[in-house]
Amino acid sequence: MARNHPKRRNTQAPAGGDGSPRPRQDRPRERSGGGDGEGWLWGTHAVTAALANPSRTLHKLLATENAAARLGAARITPEIILGKDLDNRLPAGAVHQGLALKAAPLNPASLEDLIDRGISHICVLDQVSDPHNLGAIYRSAAAFGFEGLVLQTRHAPPVTGVVAKSAAGAVETVSEARVVNIARALEQLAEAGYHTVGLAGEGRRNLADAVAGTAKLAIVMGAEGSGLRPAVAKACAELARIPIAPEMESLNVSNAAAIAFYEASRDRFPAA
Repeated sequence: MARNHPKRRNTQAPAGGDGSPRPRQDRPRERSGGGDGEGWLWGTHAVTAALANPSRTLHKLLATENAAARLGAARITPEIILGKDLDNRLPAGAVHQGLALKAAPLNPASLEDLIDRGISHICVLDQVSDPHNLGAIYRSAAAFGFEGLVLQTRHAPPVTGVVAKSAAGAVETVSEARVVNIARALEQLAEAGYHTVGLAGEGRRNLADAVAGTAKLAIVMGAEGSGLRPAVAKACAELARIPIAPEMESLNVSNAAAIAFYEASRDRFPAA
């Protein structure tokens, strides 16, 4: 677990709203979630969000009778299937809630795409590897207005059904770009006017102070356990920390991300 106290080496606090953001059109290639699950999305939120995204090319929708009744009209007619048969079509342990959708992956984005589209708040993940954490970060990003996610082309999980289920539909609205070199991507973001803040236990400022009043922001999160790599930490404009009780060494990376996104967005989405 990454640590979040000064004098302890590390970054952020690792390992792992319901607005209506616009559907995503950019997505790196999606690969198998394991077993029979290649190309499948499952679970109510993941499937309904994909069905609502006009950029998704749909191939097959499987649903139990009850789930099909709850779903109502859809862009594709469901094939009614028994729950036990649906279990057999998906990876072991998939919590499908009676729904599974086979769909083509969305088209990829580039970092330049995110910048050119004027996305003001971006999260950069340095080798976060757990798919459940990645999905949870997607979900928090969508909730707090972080419309772009940057990952490395290696040492990061593909967007599978596991990620999509954990993201509860957010993979359809948060744009993801994959880059070869995270440190170089941070330099590129800085050149485009983004303030790049890495979460690290050795950070000199509290996170809330580091992100306050920043119009264009990139928050950088390190890997579960090891945190930010030295070259990535060095490429950040500054390192910041989430203050936590000394009895607890660290936070899960997806929890740390949610806190960071909230701190960066509390003035953007004031309470009604």
